[in-house]
Amino acid sequence: MTQKQANMILATVSIGWGTSYIFMKLCIDTLSPLTIVALRFGIAFIVMLAIFSKKIIRVDAKTLKCSAMLGAILFGIFIALLIGMKNTTASSAGFLTSTTVILVPIMQIFITRKWPSSKIILGVMIVMAGLAILTIGDGFSFALSSLNCLISAFLYALHIILTNYFSRKVDALQLGIFQLGFACLYAAVGTFVFETPVLPHEVVQWISILGLALICSAYGFVMQPVAQKHTTPESTGFLFSLEPIFSAIFSFIFLHENMGVKGYLGALLILTGVLIANSSSKKQFLHKEMNV
Repeated sequence: MTQKQANMILATVSIGWGTSYIFMKLCIDTLSPLTIVALRFGIAFIVMLAIFSKKIIRVDAKTLKCSAMLGAILFGIFIALLIGMKNTTASSAGFLTSTTVILVPIMQIFITRKWPSSKIILGVMIVMAGLAILTIGDGFSFALSSLNCLISAFLYALHIILTNYFSRKVDALQLGIFQLGFACLYAAVGTFVFETPVLPHEVVQWISILGLALICSAYGFVMQPVAQKHTTPESTGFLFSLEPIFSAIFSFIFLHENMGVKGYLGALLILTGVLIANSSSKKQFLHKEMNV
């Protein structure tokens, strides 16, 4: 696979993930976060297992260990995001989660022990201004729902970094598939321990779960490590920064959401900062990657 092909795949993944906020918003009011996570990743795992059974039947302990770690992070990402989405719009959640691509280079500081470039520092400052506009309400109160979305973004950044590392150590396809199974396992255990399991009973709920399972999970989280193995963190971060744009477009079309002047200004600043921060040279990112 060439880097161009890998980037094309990641672009389609970003579009697919842009729809996830709509699907989550449609079922979060009637289904618990644990149930949604268990169903979406459980169905995705079963589908991918059926398609690639011959390629993943022989899996080693190292791959399972890496998959278990990524699965735990996936579980945390979407539990935090779903809790946050209960009291915020799908569009806002998309832009808040997009701060992931700012957090990736910041976290790389602790891995490489090198200060980021001036563009990254400028991008972070602009994103912080956008976050303040988007999340701080009247009386300078910080919305708890926004904090949950930012926690999700932090875990997502960790997931990208570890995926980039693990996909070069183990089979990327097996890694992508088994992380779905582990995420489902953690959520299923939580469902049986903390609540009474309930299946969706409306058509729109099943459509949302299937959309999350097939488009966002089975395709998105399996193709991510496969494609990320053949491209750079810079390209991955830039392409994933397109996700909130698609989220806002889809939310406007299907959910008729309007973020208002203040919301769109904050979102524009976040997107601007993300793009500036990810315009650093490819050489710099490749150097960082080799030191991970």
